[in-house]
Amino acid sequence: MCFAVNSFSQSSFILKNGEKKETTYFKLLSNLIVFPMEVNGKKLNFILDSGVGKTILFNLNKNDSIPLHNVEKIKLQGLGSEDAIDAVLSKNNTFKLNNLIGVDQSLYVIFDENFDLSSKLGITIHGIIGYELLKDFVVTINYGYKKLSFIKPENYDVAKCRKCETFNLEFNMLKPFINIGAKFEKNPSKIIPVKLLIDSGGSDAMWLFENSHPDILPPIKYFDDFLGEGLSGSIYGKRSMITSLVLGKFELKNPTVSFPDSISIAYARKFEERNGSLGGSVLKRFVVTFNYPKKEITLKKGRYYNDPFRYNMSGIELIYSGKKLVEEKDETSFTVTSISKTDKNLTYSLKYNYKYSFKSTYKIHKLTVGSPAYNVGLEKGDIIVKINGKYTSTLKIDEINEYFYQKENKRITIVVERYGVDYVYHFNLENILK
Repeated sequence: MCFAVNSFSQSSFILKNGEKKETTYFKLLSNLIVFPMEVNGKKLNFILDSGVGKTILFNLNKNDSIPLHNVEKIKLQGLGSEDAIDAVLSKNNTFKLNNLIGVDQSLYVIFDENFDLSSKLGITIHGIIGYELLKDFVVTINYGYKKLSFIKPENYDVAKCRKCETFNLEFNMLKPFINIGAKFEKNPSKIIPVKLLIDSGGSDAMWLFENSHPDILPPIKYFDDFLGEGLSGSIYGKRSMITSLVLGKFELKNPTVSFPDSISIAYARKFEERNGSLGGSVLKRFVVTFNYPKKEITLKKGRYYNDPFRYNMSGIELIYSGKKLVEEKDETSFTVTSISKTDKNLTYSLKYNYKYSFKSTYKIHKLTVGSPAYNVGLEKGDIIVKINGKYTSTLKIDEINEYFYQKENKRITIVVERYGVDYVYHFNLENILK
């Protein structure tokens, strides 16, 4: 996200009680880092997004009851093809993450209901924070153990690590950029230098901007798709793969890549040196250490390093669609209805009782034209009841989406509810790159 606001405070986070280090755990949802943090005494869920310079709140409702200080109306411009949106700038707020305290914090509040990360992740997301939380500490993200560590710069031991690779960071509008290399199908032995925004708030592996470098050309094989929501509207583009991504001694083969349409990224392209973004699907393969005070980032192979890159081969984009009252057999509660006795056995007939509970439901939000799910007749708005024999009411949205990122030709059986009637569909995951 990019912001047409240039007034920045000198606020900072500190470790209270003389502590030298703070560790907290997070949830990893769709490659995004989600953790709770207090704002003026109210606990909210945030995404750690290194791609933003300022803290943003959204998805607030009357139950949140957050006191905001020193407010003024402003305009924000972000990714997307639409105009800037209305927002509120609030100053002199207090943030708290365990023993980390941030005083005199500014934040931006947006009220656009179309900007909704909660339905896509299956839990309520209230905001995003990046630079303000990262700038005062050496911050290590261990994606494998889902752990964040904050260390005072003066207490950080820069141990020599032969298995690590350290890169210089460049900053533009409080956002970190890294210079690495990419190889393309046209000339797979040539490393093309690319300057990418390090965007931990992006789920994809990477975005590239067409023609931002003479060798970054429109892909030969691709499919058109919805890429996500920006502050200024929906973002569409092409999905494809490149030969490899080169990060010093590390080379990641066949990473997925998205080429967003030029209108959606017009504001981002104002930084002319930028060639794209490096997102969560790449970052999660490493233990990542941000050292903003020294303008460095260090990468070490992590738990997910050797995972293959895959994209959604079903064509389905799901969102959370609320709760539904579900009848379930209660295995712990039953009534004995009859007893029969023989010389050797005593047989009981049991009648199980049933209980009712509210379970999550998920629906198809978008459907890629020409995809396997589209071709068999699934429709936008269908409620997914079962997938490969499992009731979706027992699954989280990430667990359902995992079915769509499996190997090509994997058989998918889906039961959907449409206007109160259940329908069964079968399809195979398919590589639809042209």
